[in-house]
Amino acid sequence: MARTERPSRTNTADRRRRLSQNFLADPGAARHVVRVAGVGPRDLVVEVGPGEGAITRHLAPAARRVLAYEIDPRLAERLAERYRDPARGVRVTRADFTRVRPPREDFALVGNIPYARTADIVRWCLAAPHLTCATLVTQLEYARKRTGGFGRWSRLTVTTWPEWSWSLAGRIDRHRFRPVPRVDAGLLVLRRRRTPLVEPGRMGGYRRLVDLGFEGVGGSLGASLRRAHPVRRVDRALESAGIARSTPVGFVAPGQWLELFAVLDG
Repeated sequence: MARTERPSRTNTADRRRRLSQNFLADPGAARHVVRVAGVGPRDLVVEVGPGEGAITRHLAPAARRVLAYEIDPRLAERLAERYRDPARGVRVTRADFTRVRPPREDFALVGNIPYARTADIVRWCLAAPHLTCATLVTQLEYARKRTGGFGRWSRLTVTTWPEWSWSLAGRIDRHRFRPVPRVDAGLLVLRRRRTPLVEPGRMGGYRRLVDLGFEGVGGSLGASLRRAHPVRRVDRALESAGIARSTPVGFVAPGQWLELFAVLDG
């Protein structure tokens, strides 16, 4: 009979690096993630990259149903076996999450996501029509970048701000993961606004304004806006939003962009 060889530690380590796997090893931190997500007994929850099930363990009793997507075949099989009883309300699927179709009903999303796939997963979230809230464990630097933590605001955050709020709900020390990553994690929360801050029919104009500002040749936001709007109107909009004429685009907060749009598109 042929002997089935167990995967070596080297192979396991290589797979973890390739899949960007850092498992949450602290039960308290896992509980905190679920608590921040605010999952309730009526909620459908999609979990991204459940890994060894640290967060799943706390999601399952809190939610109505959990759809867990794991790309690693060994981990997916192991977790599916643990939750084989349908009464536990967890369905585990081996899949690349970014290629999965979102549910056709309201749902929340939770995940200790692979750092290397953060941009793809966030893009999936923003495009999912029935997603209400996403609670993501990401690199701390990424979470701070998207939430103005460095005193600067990213183009993605500003563009989506009328429809989504972005917030940093805490920091998770890197030593609470196995293997230990090089950096601490941040708990990023994306929440769809019940009432958009810009009317849906005007979102195209708002996005064009943001594009104009961020695609400037250089210098200030005001200089970029003056390429398409009268000088006096731009100056009035900057004053109304409390933005100095020499302010670089990255230092303009989302709320100030809304005021700019109200004046320039009003």
